[in-house]
Amino acid sequence: MIAIYTPLFLAFSIGQLWGKVWPLLLAIFLFGIIIAIHEFGHFVFAKLFGVKVNEFALGMGPTVLKRQKGETKYALRLFPVGGFVSMEGEDENSEDERAFNKKKVWKRFVIVAAGAIQNIILGIIVVSVLLTMQELVGTNKIHSFYPDSVSSEYGLEPLDEIVKINGMRIYSDRDISYIMVTDEDSVLDFTVRRDDKLVQVDGVHFKTTEYEGRQIIIWDFSMVGVEKSFSSVASGAIRESASIVRMVRLSLVDLVRGKYGLKDVSGPIGTIGLIAETTADGETAKDKIETALTLLSFITINVGVFNLMPIPALDGGRLFFLIIEGIRRKPINPKYEGYVHTAGLVALLAFMAVVTVSDILKFV
Repeated sequence: MIAIYTPLFLAFSIGQLWGKVWPLLLAIFLFGIIIAIHEFGHFVFAKLFGVKVNEFALGMGPTVLKRQKGETKYALRLFPVGGFVSMEGEDENSEDERAFNKKKVWKRFVIVAAGAIQNIILGIIVVSVLLTMQELVGTNKIHSFYPDSVSSEYGLEPLDEIVKINGMRIYSDRDISYIMVTDEDSVLDFTVRRDDKLVQVDGVHFKTTEYEGRQIIIWDFSMVGVEKSFSSVASGAIRESASIVRMVRLSLVDLVRGKYGLKDVSGPIGTIGLIAETTADGETAKDKIETALTLLSFITINVGVFNLMPIPALDGGRLFFLIIEGIRRKPINPKYEGYVHTAGLVALLAFMAVVTVSDILKFV
């Protein structure tokens, strides 16, 4: 009997283990894609503009694999939480004619911005793929109201195209979801387009339901969907990506204002854990793929937008100094710029350390 049951037990245990491991491996892979796309953006434009690239690395910490090809060392490092492109003359003055600091301002601007732009472009592409997986592409136009709908009683009508809610421009139905989840008093003012005229429908009181300890609005109407075509998918992807960009920006503003706490912030470890957890929860392969792609679109756009913020040590901080240099027609003293970036890096690393500890405690 032991000879019969032992292989079954081992198979069951391996199956359970694989069920836990594959979402984590997928999460690391997706996070690696985001990092690789970002760094590849810097790398490609650096090469295109003739900048000497000393190293292209994916990951941080000790080097696991490396290969020298020409003037550039390509490296894979141990921890999949970042990456970098080391360019000659990037952080110090260099007399090399191919140094970063020798290039024109606009070329340096493009090189620095390329990583974040690549992340946003990746997000648009992923959103496009997600839209092709749906039966219809969503619009901002109301299709019909559910039974016992409240919003219809306040003057909203079928085929109303929602233009604004509480004064905020609506790019996609994702914006409507975001507002209904984050609104605090469940009373919304609508601007809709009806018969080619803008109509104001103010003070719409929605029913609410409790979710994770807070009251959120019940969405009591459905939206019109259109058939998939190149134009509908392309326009839908751009609109939804614009919605995500704004959601990232508003979330950062809310974080600064104190609306969100440390428990609501995740670093690389928390992000990988979130991807692993949510992809593991999908019932079918299609559910898992859609969940993974949705998270990939959110995170890569988040990375892109965050890196464009004028924060010292990030790409946005470097772009800020390049803009000043372009206006003044001469660079800021590298010593002072270095001080700013160093201070920003120290603050950022301290923040990341706190977030990482928080991520680990969440897992524990």
